[in-house]
Amino acid sequence: MGKIVIFGAGGRAGRQAVAEARRRGHEVTAVVRDPSGHGGLAGDGVRVAAGDVTEAADVAALAAGHDAAINAAAVIEPVEFFADASHALIGGLREAGVGRLVAVGLASLLSGADGTRLMDAPGFPAEFRPFCLGHAEGLEVLRSEGGALDWVYVSPAGDFDHQGQRTGRYEIRDHGDPAARISYADFALVLLDEAETPRNRREHLAVT
Repeated sequence: MGKIVIFGAGGRAGRQAVAEARRRGHEVTAVVRDPSGHGGLAGDGVRVAAGDVTEAADVAALAAGHDAAINAAAVIEPVEFFADASHALIGGLREAGVGRLVAVGLASLLSGADGTRLMDAPGFPAEFRPFCLGHAEGLEVLRSEGGALDWVYVSPAGDFDHQGQRTGRYEIRDHGDPAARISYADFALVLLDEAETPRNRREHLAVT
């Protein structure tokens, strides 16, 4: 049994990560901006706490005493959110003495089979580009400034199967595939596997 702090625990990926962590017997600190709107998260072994993942002081205080951190927090605006979160996680986790970070990422930053980044492929919706660029900035902060942190950035190879059920398995791909799908429950398997026993370090991992 370990202790895992999960930022963005109120979202779809975050909730499944909390559930999978509890299934494995971990103690969980589930971090959300406003706990009053996430009463269903609380339960045996789960402490719901208020916090802002873009504030290093919040990250440090909430992560102290934990073995690993998972970041599933995301917003549409402002696009600076992702870079701010990466900066705060790098500083806050270092202060808390937590060395492992598993971050939920975005498939559009992956290269496809032809080597073209999915977000740069013809026909990619222009309205999604600012959000993708925000994610890209967050990943670049991890790459350029997160050298002392044992991080991995995990995304679906294509997209989430929003109605998909837990199958208990997943596959790691070496490139993005817009047609690939994974359920949130199976995605949580990857997050917890990488939090518990790190196998991939300082890279963008694509799963389906």
